[in-house]
Amino acid sequence: MKVVILAGGYGTRLAEYTDKRPKPLVEIGGIPILHHIMKIYARYGHKDFIVALGYKASMIKDYFLNYSIRNSDFSVDLSTGKVAMHSNKSVDWTVTLIDTGLNTMTGGRLKRIKEQIGHETFMLTYGDGLSDIDISSLLSFHQNHGKLVTVTAVRPKAKFGELSLAESQVSSFEEKPQLKGGWISGGFFVIEPDFISLISSDDTMLEREPLQQASAMGELMAYKHHGFWQCMDSKRDHDMLEALYSSSPPWGA
Repeated sequence: MKVVILAGGYGTRLAEYTDKRPKPLVEIGGIPILHHIMKIYARYGHKDFIVALGYKASMIKDYFLNYSIRNSDFSVDLSTGKVAMHSNKSVDWTVTLIDTGLNTMTGGRLKRIKEQIGHETFMLTYGDGLSDIDISSLLSFHQNHGKLVTVTAVRPKAKFGELSLAESQVSSFEEKPQLKGGWISGGFFVIEPDFISLISSDDTMLEREPLQQASAMGELMAYKHHGFWQCMDSKRDHDMLEALYSSSPPWGA
């Protein structure tokens, strides 16, 4: 099954890093977050990727074009340019890289790669979110309900302490708990190809008209994930993910 990764945004809220590189190439533990995301899927046997590019697309293309060289030891004969590989740490993935336009919105990017996706069920996520999600369980949930779209619902930890109040008296205090309500979209979608017909143009945001319409049609289901999930939306998020990686990354090494 193909895995689509939306990797074309400007990443302006992470400007400390994205001024020089696209957000999906910002590194966690010396490895681009995009690579970490792909490993989540590959762990469950899904290794056919389509990456929808935009901002600094050439840098992501260069990363994968030179992937084997970057991750291997080799000798190069400077007189001929011949390269002899000493160790090969490449992976058995297929990565299709499509430039979907600098200012195209998330829905528009998906519509632009319709031909590459084909006519089969596919998975989709963003290029900045990590999770210990069970992909096989997610797929089983989608296949069992038979609707157009499954979105993974998550409850991230609150950024501030949460107070439970009885009038003016605090009945409980929790320092940065996991939110008890307010499920949010964590990406990690499973989508039927007919959903793409709900996207009108490059200016369409996936999270607005198409998904709202699918919801109104009764064709949007939520897979509730109770485990680890974290997006990299700020320097604070990045630093937290770095700290987690240096100990034991909950999304898997």
